[in-house]
Amino acid sequence: MKKLHLLSFIYFGTIFQSIACDVCKRNQPELLQDISHGTGPQADSDYFIIGGAILIVLITLIYSVKYLLKPGERNPEHIKNLILK
Repeated sequence: MKKLHLLSFIYFGTIFQSIACDVCKRNQPELLQDISHGTGPQADSDYFIIGGAILIVLITLIYSVKYLLKPGERNPEHIKNLILK
């Protein structure tokens, strides 16, 4: 129970820290105003870099879930099968 309280405290604490302050809202472009602190993207190429990073993360997530659920190993002694049991 203590772990649950600690995890919820950490979760909600990080949410409130990630909301941008008034100065950062004013300096951010319209798309990112309530999301982050700092100056934001400086050029249009920054959006392509961010988009590429998001794409890589999504592809990695999809493949990791795919291979976790269906590892494709036929050997019943394989470590993936031992974990999924």
